[in-house]
Amino acid sequence: MSNLLILGAGQYGKVAKEIADSMKEFEQIDFLDDNNTIAVGKLGDLSKLQKRYDSAVVAIGNSEFRLKLIEELKLHGYNIPCLIHERAYVSPSAKIGGGSFIEPMAVVHTDVIIGTGCIISAGVILNHNCKVEEGCHLNCGSIVKARAVIKSRTKTDYNEICDTQYEHDVLVAV
Repeated sequence: MSNLLILGAGQYGKVAKEIADSMKEFEQIDFLDDNNTIAVGKLGDLSKLQKRYDSAVVAIGNSEFRLKLIEELKLHGYNIPCLIHERAYVSPSAKIGGGSFIEPMAVVHTDVIIGTGCIISAGVILNHNCKVEEGCHLNCGSIVKARAVIKSRTKTDYNEICDTQYEHDVLVAV
């Protein structure tokens, strides 16, 4: 079993911890946060904690900052796992980038591709052959239609239906 460090102890951090707990793959799970007393240290302590924690994820809502910190984790040699709640459905053919979270009751269907550092909230449905680029946050109940491509750093609203597709590098609305 490995030890997991979650960067950010706020609302997304608590969600990430519950998902990680459900996976039963981590012996120890702790937080790094510059402003929260439950954290074992600050974000600047990454290099000091490498010997205690082999894995780390970023649970911060700002996609630019989240992706920047994921790159920093890579530079420090941390394993950056996907966190997939035990009550989510993920197709065996799906590909999920490191540092992405799949919350309970989400459906990730056949041949779906999810980029690095995405948050797939509870009840999201990603239909077959769609692609979610890096740093996206799909809010609860969002549905991504088959073959749709969600651009990097997109944040959907609750229950949004996403049907944007790309054909020969030209945006086509369906």
